Amino acid sequence: MPYVTTSDGTEIFYKDWGSGQPIVFSHGWPLTADDWDNQMLFFLRQGYRVVAHDRRGHGRSAQVPDGHDLDHYADDLAAVVAQLDLRDAIHIGHSTGGGEVVRYLARHGTERVTKAAIISAIPPLMVKTDSNPEGQPKSAFDDLQAQLAANRSEFYRALPSGPFYGYNRPGAKPSEAVIQNWWRQGMMGSAKAHYDGIVAFSQTDQTEDLKKITVPVLVIHSEDDQIVPYAAAGPKSAKLLRNGTLKTYQGLPHGMPTTHADTINADLLEFLRS
Repeated sequence: MPYVTTSDGTEIFYKDWGSGQPIVFSHGWPLTADDWDNQMLFFLRQGYRVVAHDRRGHGRSAQVPDGHDLDHYADDLAAVVAQLDLRDAIHIGHSTGGGEVVRYLARHGTERVTKAAIISAIPPLMVKTDSNPEGQPKSAFDDLQAQLAANRSEFYRALPSGPFYGYNRPGAKPSEAVIQNWWRQGMMGSAKAHYDGIVAFSQTDQTEDLKKITVPVLVIHSEDDQIVPYAAAGPKSAKLLRNGTLKTYQGLPHGMPTTHADTINADLLEFLRS
C-alpha cells in the first residue's frame, strides 16, 4: 500500500487515483479516507485527480502515540502533498478534516492551492468560551472521551445511529450499511488517537488561521448539524475568511457528504468550475 513517511517517522497511508487537477480530501473524526469514496469516484469521473489520506492514528496509517493535534495533522497533509508534488490543488475537508485543511493553508501557505471547501467543519472553535458563547460546554467533549474510554465499539455504533447522520430525527430512515461502515472505519484506528483527537477538534481556536487564508473557500454547513452546531461554525468561518462563500442547507445532517452525496457533489463541482 502507498505510504508517506513524515519528518517524525510516521507512516501515512494515502489513495491517489486518476490524473488532471488534484483534489485532496481530508476526512472527519474518527474515520478514514474511505469516507470519501463517493466523492472520489464522482470527481474522478469528472476528470480530476483525487487524493485522500488516513490521518495519523486513523485507518491504515501508523498508530503512533503522539502528535494528535492540528499542527501535526496539517504537517502530515503537507508531507503527502509534497511527496506527490501536487500543484494547483483543491482541498476539501469534512468536520475535523475541515480544521485540518484550514490549519494546513494557514501553516503551509497556498502556493500549491487554488481553492478549498470545508463541509460541516469545526472552525473557528467548538468549545464554549467567554468569547465564543455559541460553542458547546467542555463537559460535552469530556463526556465523549468518557464514552470512548468505557466502550469504544458501543460508542461507535451509537454515534452514526443517531446524531451524526440525523437518524434520530422524526421520519429518518437509518441505513444499517452506512452505520456499519462508520463503525468499521472508526474501529480501524487507534483509541489513543481518537481520544486525543476529541481535544484537538473541540479546543483548537482557528480564528487566526481563517484570517490568513487568501484563496477562495466554500463553507458548507447545515442548520440541523447536531455534531458541529451551525451558529458557532459555518457563518463565523465564512465571515473570518478573506474570500469565503457560505452555502447553508436546511435539515441536512452532519454527515451529509454520505447521506446527500448527490447534492454535495453537485454544489462542490459548481464551486470548482466557477
